[in-house]
Order: sequence, then C-alpha cells, then structure tokens
Amino acid sequence: DPLTARELEVLEKVDEGRTNRQIASAIGLGTRTIKGYLDQIFRKLGVKDRTEAVVVAVRRGFIRLKNF
Repeated sequence: DPLTARELEVLEKVDEGRTNRQIASAIGLGTRTIKGYLDQIFRKLGVKDRTEAVVVAVRRGFIRLKNF
C-alpha cells in the first residue's frame, strides 16, 4: 500500500529526530494517533522500527533526508 500524505508527514518528522509527543504537538494530534500512524507505516513498509522505516522510505524515494 502507498503511504498517505499524513503518513509521509509523520515519517518526515521521525527523520528530523522528533519523538511521538513532539510530532503530535507539531501536527495537532494525540500521541496515540501518531503511534497508530507509525504502526501503519511499519506495516506498509515491512519494517520493525523508526530507523528502518526512514531508511526504507529514503531508499524508495518517499522522503529525502533533511540532515544531510
């Protein structure tokens, strides 16, 4: 399944090194909602954690690293 615009937004914030709480505050959602988005992202990308999700998303061209 392709990532939604919101999932990409969450993943970009993960790439910035933000915590779930920081992401929730920046987007205006609850931390449980962010956790749900991350669970969906992990499932769609076939990964187990945040770091692996960012690596796979960059390799597939879904996001670009901002810190490099």
